[in-house]
Amino acid sequence: MHAHLNNSVAQYQLPIGDKLLTMNDLVGEQISLEFNGEIICSNCKKRTNKSYSQGFCYPCCQRLAWCDLCIMKPETCHHHLGTCREPQWGLDNCFNPHIVYLANSSGVKVGITRKSNIPSRWIDQGAIATLPILEVSNRLKSGQIEIALKDYVNDKTNWRKMLKNKVEYANLGTTRDALLKKISHLIDTLGAIVLDNEVLEINYPVVEYPSKIISLNFDKTPKIEGVLQGIKGQYLLLDTGVLNIRKFSSYHITLTY
Repeated sequence: MHAHLNNSVAQYQLPIGDKLLTMNDLVGEQISLEFNGEIICSNCKKRTNKSYSQGFCYPCCQRLAWCDLCIMKPETCHHHLGTCREPQWGLDNCFNPHIVYLANSSGVKVGITRKSNIPSRWIDQGAIATLPILEVSNRLKSGQIEIALKDYVNDKTNWRKMLKNKVEYANLGTTRDALLKKISHLIDTLGAIVLDNEVLEINYPVVEYPSKIISLNFDKTPKIEGVLQGIKGQYLLLDTGVLNIRKFSSYHITLTY
């Protein structure tokens, strides 16, 4: 599901065939999503019985740099050792400006992303407020800073609280100032640029948040239907449960409304 901001409101588009469907327009409507049993690898386009790493067949998952452990743990980048699965891909994606940021999704967390992924990365996480704090030249450095900051602030989102909109208020500016003092030596060592940005607030197209989280899954229930009460992060919030649509990005589905 693609996402962008328009006047601080997250706008979602879902690829259906060759078209992009504006999902915001369907909030409040009865919808049905039916899995036809076919999963197509998003890389090699071959049929697969199971999706790995959100959309790949097993051979591609084992071969692609995008699926390597260092994507989840950037501080383990091994490109400099000559062992990157796809060296050119690594140069194109990991050796460009990265941002270290604070976000409030279920409470304050630290995160990193390519500069070019702003603000879609924040929408993906369901953050209601974000603040870029540092810019570095590559992914490895951003991972090293994130590891250092994890001693003082969380790096995970409590997805259940995020979906219920039970988010604790936090002053991201004050938090930034305190954290940067704690890692000032590392900032100098890595040549990080301290950013002076304003907090960005993000609103989501939700008419009602769930009071109880019931996870929906195409592998267990090929046909999922209900009233679309909202969209937050990569989740469709139905009156029948919540669906992590990104998890099923390589599944062929039919959407009716």
